[in-house]
Amino acid sequence: MNLSKDFWENKYKANKTGWDLGEISPPLKGYFDQLENKELKILIPGGGNSYEAEYLFNKGFKNVSVVDLSKSALENIKKRVPSFPQKQLILGDFFDLEMTFDLVIEQTFFCALSPSLRNKYAEKMYDILNENGKLVGLLFNAKLNEDHPPFGGDKEEYRGCFEPYFTFNIFENCYNSYHNRQEMELFIKFIKRKH
Repeated sequence: MNLSKDFWENKYKANKTGWDLGEISPPLKGYFDQLENKELKILIPGGGNSYEAEYLFNKGFKNVSVVDLSKSALENIKKRVPSFPQKQLILGDFFDLEMTFDLVIEQTFFCALSPSLRNKYAEKMYDILNENGKLVGLLFNAKLNEDHPPFGGDKEEYRGCFEPYFTFNIFENCYNSYHNRQEMELFIKFIKRKH
């Protein structure tokens, strides 16, 4: 299973981005609309075209970063939002990040990773979040593909992965999913555990 930089770059170049809604997902828009602290340091990993980053930035959240393996995806953000700071569009591997954040937004990144990396993902999220930091977003609550992304799963499977690192503030079926993802998503708001 080769989910390399080239794999993702070719997807964006060929416009084979079926996971891309072409707009911010409704559950995340609802969450962002109630955020008040514009100083939050926010990361969107594997953000792709990241309409979420665009939405936050246009609402006055200036400390939003996107990390992605695809140069084309990051260039797409820059085209749509020319004033987006270049240094906050990070071409690279999420697992190599050495920065910390107050909030990480999960939107189709977890399901793009090989399931063998899920524990590593949870541990890395813990490492890059500041004290009381939050991991917020959506996880697929459905069996999907076995041999290529998106990879699905269910609440019980995810619980074992995240429980060592996070307390579960919200971990429930999403009520306002995008129309073609109804009944298939969990909304999560996980808070970094104190160790």
